[in-house]
Amino acid sequence: MNIQENLRVGQVAPDFIATAIVDQEFQVKKLSDYLGKYVVLFFYPLNFTFVCPTEVIAFSDRYEEFSRINTEVLGISVDSEFSHLAWIQTPRTNGGVADINYPLISDLKKEISNAYNVLDPDSGVALRGLFIIDREGIIQHITINNLSFGRSINETLRILKAIQHVQNYPGEVCPVDWQEGNKAIVLNLGKSNMYFSET
Repeated sequence: MNIQENLRVGQVAPDFIATAIVDQEFQVKKLSDYLGKYVVLFFYPLNFTFVCPTEVIAFSDRYEEFSRINTEVLGISVDSEFSHLAWIQTPRTNGGVADINYPLISDLKKEISNAYNVLDPDSGVALRGLFIIDREGIIQHITINNLSFGRSINETLRILKAIQHVQNYPGEVCPVDWQEGNKAIVLNLGKSNMYFSET
């Protein structure tokens, strides 16, 4: 797997094959298995830490919202699949995440983190990278947080729905803070003015 130092939106997401924990079982997963679906691929630093379980649990608790809009969630860290399993089997009150609703993928060799250019060379763990990949396997959105602060599930869903809207309605674009159900802007000089006259 090649490192893509200039990985950016509009490019094909690097494919990978890796071991994941799904329903407390080991399974081999490939990113390309999800073609035809949207994918929220998020990296987090380590199991059994502080911010990471809040993100992993939050994505799991709201997994149905993603599933309803043809989207799979995949979590990845540089921990082994055995560490993932132990974390899932540990109650949340004891620092674990308990059962979650999507795969946790092991990147023990750090090849996936390298390919997505989120591996922090100083700590040896992945930064909080989040990639939204469309049905064709194209990266549509990238955010990368530093280690100490988590991401927003609400904002991830908002952006995902905006991506789906403009792909379903290619003659429209989504303005600032667009939410599902809001008006979009028509890509026409005359009609685009209607948006501003109505807001």
